Amino acid sequence: MADRPSARATLALLTDDFTELPHPARESPPGGPLGWQGYDAARARAAERTGEEESVVCGTGHVGGTRAVLIAFEFGFLGGSLGERTGDRLEAAYTHAREHRLPVVPLVATGGSRMQEGMLALTQLQRAARQSALTREAGLAQLAVVRDPTTGGGWATLGAGADVTLALPGAQVGFAGSRVRPPDADPAAYTAEAQVAAGSADAVVAPGKLRETLALWLRLLTSPSADPAPPPRPLGATDLPATGWDAVRRARSPHRPRAGAYLDAYFTRRVAISGDRCGGTDPDGMLCGFGEHEGRTVAYAAQTGTATRPAGYRTAARLIRLADRLGIPVLTLVDTPGAANDADAERQGVGPAIADLFGAVAAARTPVTTLVIGEGGSGGALALAAPGRTWATPDSYFSVIAPEPAAAILKRPPEEAPATADELRLRPQDLTELGVIRRLP
Repeated sequence: MADRPSARATLALLTDDFTELPHPARESPPGGPLGWQGYDAARARAAERTGEEESVVCGTGHVGGTRAVLIAFEFGFLGGSLGERTGDRLEAAYTHAREHRLPVVPLVATGGSRMQEGMLALTQLQRAARQSALTREAGLAQLAVVRDPTTGGGWATLGAGADVTLALPGAQVGFAGSRVRPPDADPAAYTAEAQVAAGSADAVVAPGKLRETLALWLRLLTSPSADPAPPPRPLGATDLPATGWDAVRRARSPHRPRAGAYLDAYFTRRVAISGDRCGGTDPDGMLCGFGEHEGRTVAYAAQTGTATRPAGYRTAARLIRLADRLGIPVLTLVDTPGAANDADAERQGVGPAIADLFGAVAAARTPVTTLVIGEGGSGGALALAAPGRTWATPDSYFSVIAPEPAAAILKRPPEEAPATADELRLRPQDLTELGVIRRLP
């Protein structure tokens, strides 16, 4: 991006009542902690050029109706680099957020740690990570906006380490800056769009939409509730299936309502998280995010009817853990023939990914509600289901295994799959009698 708005211009884009926090005082010896020749003059030129005394501007302001601590990097001040005084300001801002129970919004534009302060500058990343961790433990949301450029430790702590990471279009985003990456590296890999595609950021947001988008995110993530989310009402068939095979055919029908229809009917508005933060996404298999239902926030993780991939399970686990920390109830929609079982899925760790999701659901203190809306295929479906709080629609089934592979395992001919479906007792009414699901909504 050729045009790089200043820290103050970025703040003005988001809030009309920004109030700067007091600056911690630190005496700096001539040339800084390393006695670096020319460092004092460089800082003086940076201050004259930008009107700032350091590379971050920290304060509070309302974004929409939500007050937040805002941390805006000034790239014009020595490339937005982090030094000891930067660390002082970051620590003070995060401490203020915890003391006043406010979410934190880092607006990052940095080239990394300040070379003129050597290892003392690099250790500011540990300070930043510590403050972020303490704020996370306090149950407060952190939403980063990565601007152009966001590289080095600033990306690897405040940017990628936030609960939700938004990015400006075309921004250079990556751990390696343009002057240190391999000369044959593909520059397209170091962009906001590439980080979203890789599951390292959640969305690219145009500057003109940033205030509105951030305001919605802040409102949703700062509205805890102890009450469970009610299950959605069924959108498809209302009569129960006569046989097990009938239940399977209904669940596999291309005309049955899918997750998108249920989410649209359930939420007045919603925003999505994307990616497992491990290099993967599963946009065709798992939809995750936060939405507004009857005036309160509910998190959602919804399978879409396809085989769920490892990144989908990890994204759902990320979603549930975030909702749990923020005290937000969760709705999960089960609809998958099973976990992806191809060779790539195994290489990507489908087993550990499912285990991680089982663990996230089992450990959640926030209430989790599940509705089976289609196929419930084996452990790949059960991992997303809430023990004791699962419902099922009349056009769904839930089974230890699908009828066809069950017949094959039992060495039965394929034509016996319908009879096997009856024996599996996978219909919604069967599952209610077995105590696996609650009475149908």
